[in-house]
Amino acid sequence: MSYAVTMTAKKSHLRMLREKAGLSLRELSRIVDEQPTNVSFWERTGKLPRADLLVPMAKALGVTVEELLGEAKPLRGHAPAGKMRQLFDAASQLPRSQQQKITAILEPFILQHASGQ
Repeated sequence: MSYAVTMTAKKSHLRMLREKAGLSLRELSRIVDEQPTNVSFWERTGKLPRADLLVPMAKALGVTVEELLGEAKPLRGHAPAGKMRQLFDAASQLPRSQQQKITAILEPFILQHASGQ
């Protein structure tokens, strides 16, 4: 099955991925440097964006290009998507001392919620 057919068969696939990533249409369009009307068009029609947008769009959504194109998700861990990915990317650029401060704040929160408290 070709990718164009796959995307057309799942017209709301891009929208579902965008919403799952917690991004608005405008946020995604800003990240990939495209007009919101273009992103809206791709969501409504299932048409593919230009090839040069596939990698940045997949990265912004926290999926692989294959997943963006409608292929099954690979059986491996997943990276954060949307706003979380942006925060993690920004945090990874900070000096180690500042990263440790962020870790000190996040770790107790995550441990608390992981244990169901």
